Amino acid sequence: MSERLRVEFHCHTIYSKDSLTRPEQLVQACRQKGIQRVVVTDHNNISGGLRAQQIDPERVIVGEEIMTRQGELLAFFVQEEIPEDLDCMDAIRLLREQQAFISVSHPFDVLRGGHWELEDLLKIAPLVDAIEVFNARCYRASFNRQAQDFARQHDLAGTVGSDAHALYELGKATLRLPAFEDAEGLKAALKEARADLHLLPVWTHLSSRYAVLRKKLGGLDEYRSAP
Repeated sequence: MSERLRVEFHCHTIYSKDSLTRPEQLVQACRQKGIQRVVVTDHNNISGGLRAQQIDPERVIVGEEIMTRQGELLAFFVQEEIPEDLDCMDAIRLLREQQAFISVSHPFDVLRGGHWELEDLLKIAPLVDAIEVFNARCYRASFNRQAQDFARQHDLAGTVGSDAHALYELGKATLRLPAFEDAEGLKAALKEARADLHLLPVWTHLSSRYAVLRKKLGGLDEYRSAP
């Protein structure tokens, strides 16, 4: 049996408005925690992923969490940044043009702005590769169970993620799966995935609130600059 990689599919850096984690810190934390591949999925921004990939090209995959008009998409192997506030169909088309892998962020978490209405989720189900079936930051386990049921009903693969905005969250929800190099390879590898899942406590979201406030009060303009 080939060696399985421990993969984090959903995390953020200082290039997201609600995180203070610098790409250098994220890469170092992944090395220390034994995370062999990590997808950096900043909000509507790939600069953090690009910077982290420069530091460790073998470990880092550039991704993006994209806020569409209907809900959030989670994309891996992103080459060109997708702007926010597009219609979801337009965002999916642009991602397909660059051969990205498309998942759907915490679709049933109604306590977050990026959740999906069922009608819209049904519309995109034939067009995406996966559903995020476990997000460690969901307040309620039922949100993840709904995502798991939906993925099963529509024969979609499942991704998981810590949705880490701070370093201590990193690696709380990972998959172990065979090596892959691109979106097509990931689709095949997910069929053999094994999950290691831990829900984060409710107070975890305070780290995001602190990051937003810190940036408003203290500037931290560096996170807006290109790598």
